[in-house]
Amino acid sequence: MIFLADESIPRAAFRVLREQVFDVASVGEDSAGSTDEDVLAGCTSERRTLLTLDKDFGELVFHRGLPAECGVILFRVDAESPSEFSEMVLAALRSRNNWSGFFTVVSRDRIKMRPLPKS
Repeated sequence: MIFLADESIPRAAFRVLREQVFDVASVGEDSAGSTDEDVLAGCTSERRTLLTLDKDFGELVFHRGLPAECGVILFRVDAESPSEFSEMVLAALRSRNNWSGFFTVVSRDRIKMRPLPKS
């Protein structure tokens, strides 16, 4: 599994993922200031699943029809600290091996997956 952490994902979270041997690129490190459209295009070209806190990606995928076949994981969790958030992200990503083809919303008590529209 390879991922792209949107700029909204705290640095501590993708550092923890990297320490756990996940392949995680970061928009903030590699292409800060990119538009959401460019972020989705990068996910598609690099076959990475997007990790984000930004609800706008749902609009782009479902209403504007932008391709995101590699998957989008939207985290909707209130965490007390960056380390608690990191633990929740790690637990969610360990829960399955394939996120492609789904728009996933992760909350504190559940993971809800919706198939992405076909491009």
